[in-house]
Amino acid sequence: MFTVGIITVSDRASAGEYEDHGGPALRAACQERNWEVQAEAVVPDDLERIRKTIRAFSAQGCGLILTTGGTGIAERDVTPEAIRGIMRVEIPGFGETMRMRSLEITPNAILSRSLAAVVDSSLVIALPGKPSGAVECLGFVEGAIPHSVKLARKEPTSC
Repeated sequence: MFTVGIITVSDRASAGEYEDHGGPALRAACQERNWEVQAEAVVPDDLERIRKTIRAFSAQGCGLILTTGGTGIAERDVTPEAIRGIMRVEIPGFGETMRMRSLEITPNAILSRSLAAVVDSSLVIALPGKPSGAVECLGFVEGAIPHSVKLARKEPTSC
């Protein structure tokens, strides 16, 4: 199918002050779907570090790159800006679906800036930092992921 890279974006987790729970939750969700996790990283809320890690994972062949964290409205939440700075195209339906479905769970979902985009030859999905929210949002959009990855990788599709 395709390989996955997982990036946890967190100042505290990258400094070792906080145990990363988002990355392991996404790894388990990928394994349940039989998606191969090829690369994982924990980086601070820093535009350049996020961008370099996404690009490195794409260069390693990750067709899908999942980020968790940095999608809120706090001053240090810069994941959407990092992705938008290197993307070829944004795919609005992913973020819209994640927010709409999440609103059924929490009113704070309206604050989320989750998104999806094509960066180099990878589909990048920016998910919430809360582990349960990241896994739920992945589930809301998983049906469109295989086709999107094929398009990002310029592979033939059946549609």
